[in-house]
Amino acid sequence: MLEPLKGTMHAISSGLLMPTITVLLILLALSVLELGGLLVEALAVRRKFKVNVPALIDAFQQKDAREIMNEIEHSPLFRRHKLALGEIIKHRNLSAASQQALARRLLASEELHYIRITNRTDLVARLGPMLGLMATLIPLGPGMIALGQGDTKMLADSLLTAFDATVTGLAAAGVAYAISRLRKGWYEDYLSSLEAIMESLLEVLDREKRVEEQKTSDL
Repeated sequence: MLEPLKGTMHAISSGLLMPTITVLLILLALSVLELGGLLVEALAVRRKFKVNVPALIDAFQQKDAREIMNEIEHSPLFRRHKLALGEIIKHRNLSAASQQALARRLLASEELHYIRITNRTDLVARLGPMLGLMATLIPLGPGMIALGQGDTKMLADSLLTAFDATVTGLAAAGVAYAISRLRKGWYEDYLSSLEAIMESLLEVLDREKRVEEQKTSDL
């Protein structure tokens, strides 16, 4: 009774070896690609992000919307951040509550953008060890049978496949984990700076609106 079930499980297990090894190699290739992307990001993007947040906030003071937009355009902020700040200035006639809601939405959109980037390496970091373990255990079955039959060549091949799968899975996961941690630190810094600039911008725009309303009421 158990023999057909055991045979089915063995067939499924053996059939999963090739796809598992294929996915493991794909994950390793993804890790290498992401590592290259990280180096490019560090050299071409991260180095340019030298925003002096206090100086930029100070530059907003006592200026109108057009001058503030000019300060933003000439700052070293990322293009995405400039567009987000530009949206707030574009909708400066909204009520204070609506402006704050818009700022929260824009900030959440930026956060999602960065989460999508780190999700790729997070996935590799989680799947690498799991698939590495699968590809390690699957060849051990035939290896144990070969050991019982005295087939040392088959045993050696099975153990080699198992060790290679473990190393591949851990290497892919280790590289992806390091990339994720580094990027998350950078992105938290970007979001923190953008949030501070947004809050200051909202305050300046609100003050400007109140001054204009006061002038209108005086007339």
